[in-house]
Amino acid sequence: MSLSERLVASWFSPHLTLLSVLLAPAALVFFGASSVRRALYRRGLLRTKRLPVPVVVVGNISVGGSGKTPLTIALASEFARRGWRPGIVSRGYRSRESAPRLVRIDDDADEVGDEPLLLARTGLPVWIGVDRPAAGRALLAAHPDCNLIIADDGLQHYALARDIEIAVIDASRGLGNGWPLPAGPLREPAARLEEVDAIVRLGDRAPSRTVPEFATTLVGDRFVRVDGVPVTADAAHFRSGAVHALAGIGNPARFFAQLGALGIEADCHPFPDHHRYTAADLALPGATAILMTEKDAVKCKAFADDRCWALPVSATVEPALIALVERGLRGFKAA
Repeated sequence: MSLSERLVASWFSPHLTLLSVLLAPAALVFFGASSVRRALYRRGLLRTKRLPVPVVVVGNISVGGSGKTPLTIALASEFARRGWRPGIVSRGYRSRESAPRLVRIDDDADEVGDEPLLLARTGLPVWIGVDRPAAGRALLAAHPDCNLIIADDGLQHYALARDIEIAVIDASRGLGNGWPLPAGPLREPAARLEEVDAIVRLGDRAPSRTVPEFATTLVGDRFVRVDGVPVTADAAHFRSGAVHALAGIGNPARFFAQLGALGIEADCHPFPDHHRYTAADLALPGATAILMTEKDAVKCKAFADDRCWALPVSATVEPALIALVERGLRGFKAA
């Protein structure tokens, strides 16, 4: 087990581990620095920049996958269906770009990041940039008809003023051991959840809080070829043979469990989140099928063969969540 794998296992262990204890001093430093930074924004000593259209931020307070990007896609698509003209901004994790830029569906994942490529498949304008307000302004300059910005994974990017905050939590993992980085998975303390407008849990809804809570699930049962050949297959196609599964996402076990729920028994290969695949990762002698997430597939397309299949998924959105966000957007218009 690699150090990163040991670290993640420690974060989500049911008991406090020695590794977390050893990292506790560093966690206290991280907690202090993040608290000071947030206080500086609250007091106006660090500047928050407001865009001329309402901004909805979808993020989380812990590291690792929680379903943010599928939820962002679902929200953006639903608001477009309702007559809004949304655009999406993102950091572009591990992107080689720092200045704001448009993301096109044929871009290289190493250039723009894997998640922005998935966002671009919505057909909506997607811009990335380290400076989220600058990315938003560039998007609006290029698409002046846009009247709503949705920020994917921007909860801690306080430089961007926001009108609605949605925190996403993977219900199967929760907040881990409750410690800040690097002793635990938290970017901000759990109390931060009391300040957002809505909490969305991937999985079951938790007991009621003062903040409205909603549930989402990731649904999908039909696979597509990774190499771009327009062929699809249902789960039954992979219920025999030497099937392997790859996942370089925040919680690989979630993808493997989804395959199991579809009746697929696979030899599972977890990788770190945002893993940069090479052809060697797909060198699995004897494999009759190699299954992966869409996030993995955008980085494997160039060297994938006919054994490689991706499982597209979509997030469900409760109508009550849409209604809550629209009330906030109407408030922005009234102001």
